[in-house]
Amino acid sequence: MDPVIIVGAGPVGLALSLALAAQDVPSVVLDESPGKEEPRPARTVVLRADMAALVERLGCATLRDEGVRWVGWRAMRRRQQTRHVPLDLGSGGDADAEDGHAGPAAPLHIPQHALARGLRDAIARRPLITLVTDSRVDTVEQDPHGVSAHTRGPDGTWWRGSHLIGCDGARSTVRKLLGVRFPGRTAVERHAVAALRTELPWAGEALLHRQPPWRGSGDEIAARPLPDGVWRIDWLLPPRGDLVTPDALVTRIRDTLAGWCEGVTPPYELIDTGVHTVHHRLARRWRVDRVFLAGDAAHLLGAVGTQGLDEGLRDVDNLAWKLAYAWHHRDASPALLDSYQSERRAAVAGLLRAADQVLPGLRGGKGLRTYLSGGGRGHDILLTDGHLGRGPLGALPAYPHSPLAPEPSEGRIPVGTPDGGPVEDVRVTAPDGTTVRLRDRLGQGRLLVLLVAPGTGVWDRRHWMSAGVMPRLAEAVEALPAPAELLVTEAYPGAPAHAVLLVRPDGHLAAAFAGVRPEELHAAADAVRGGAEAVAAEDAPSDSDRTADVN
Repeated sequence: MDPVIIVGAGPVGLALSLALAAQDVPSVVLDESPGKEEPRPARTVVLRADMAALVERLGCATLRDEGVRWVGWRAMRRRQQTRHVPLDLGSGGDADAEDGHAGPAAPLHIPQHALARGLRDAIARRPLITLVTDSRVDTVEQDPHGVSAHTRGPDGTWWRGSHLIGCDGARSTVRKLLGVRFPGRTAVERHAVAALRTELPWAGEALLHRQPPWRGSGDEIAARPLPDGVWRIDWLLPPRGDLVTPDALVTRIRDTLAGWCEGVTPPYELIDTGVHTVHHRLARRWRVDRVFLAGDAAHLLGAVGTQGLDEGLRDVDNLAWKLAYAWHHRDASPALLDSYQSERRAAVAGLLRAADQVLPGLRGGKGLRTYLSGGGRGHDILLTDGHLGRGPLGALPAYPHSPLAPEPSEGRIPVGTPDGGPVEDVRVTAPDGTTVRLRDRLGQGRLLVLLVAPGTGVWDRRHWMSAGVMPRLAEAVEALPAPAELLVTEAYPGAPAHAVLLVRPDGHLAAAFAGVRPEELHAAADAVRGGAEAVAAEDAPSDSDRTADVN
């Protein structure tokens, strides 16, 4: 079968090729550039814990050496600290230390060029991926059996694939060739950005400082640490301000460092500067027959922190297992691939709506009252939660209304994770006795069936594998209509003993059951793969007969 064609070799396109290769799907990555990453220390990305885990599973080795996980988050207003949130460097919780519990999971902060380089290094070890540089696509053609893409140049080449994914950025050629509209707002925010090496009072902690008391600082400053004593500092600029001159930026740097360091500017080394402009846009369609859009080609966001790439990687996580299943199984349901757009577009649209309602309130309007009252402190809480992946500005995506959601049944029970939400990263044991984190078993194209069995950790697995509900559950898992792996955990938040959780390959909860219910488990697994049993392979409509649109 033809490989998948991926247009664009930024982090999203590179990650998608690796995610497909992990599921034995070959791909061709068409890279418009010469294939070298230009170092830009001021251009960094923040990955929440689950997306950092995804990148690590893909074999990117640069996270540990060139990225840093913050140990805390501070919020300041004028001269006062308004909030301090210690961050969990392990699996993380969702309560603040102020409440006596572990803080949220620490995000990972890394220069984008270092992330891309690590992904390219991982690709070099994957024979299923062909990376072609200096290849700009100018034509995309589809038929009932595949996609053809033409790259221009002295030796123009046609490439043939089963599907094509446009990961080619905000000015996506693929999106334009498809005629897909990309409405939204331009220049929602502007930030002056500097990467510099210095010593600040909050080693390893990120800072959001609103209304700092010194002149010329602007309304908001964010400081985020990187390895080796480097900090990325962002100054929120007026919407229609003048250009940021080098002299003006140096003045901002010196005044800001002095304001944080008791009036004395500490020694610093200026490494890189820039102006970051935030746009909010959302493609009308993310799928046109066999062609998909992902990352900045599908959406632009990021008014809180640097979340755009994090959401692009969520596109990868959502699409890769569905595309791999369709590639390996000719009888895959049309609903499976259609669900990529309906799930991911709705999730990103929710973030954009929240930003459009909240940001005017933070900048002096009234929109914030929709979400939170309480003045400046409430504003700071909302912004902090957004930066840390919580609340309306930053909550992790859930897909409760997914077309892949199983129908309600008698044995379904609620647990600590809502249906369609991302599961907790609990410690699990596989039937071979391997004990790992749940996230380590994701991304392999398999459903996960998780049994909650308190006490199994103190028993020899030779005993509990053949005792109680395990034999019946193992038989039920073997009979599922899609590949699945059986795992056991001592406990899961909100789940009673002997609960059985069905988890999608991308780590979202499909359903939870009270005990072993083979028929209900089978029906739920079939729903997750799009209800494929209801579609005979010879009767399934071709991709060219289908389109998906979300208004």
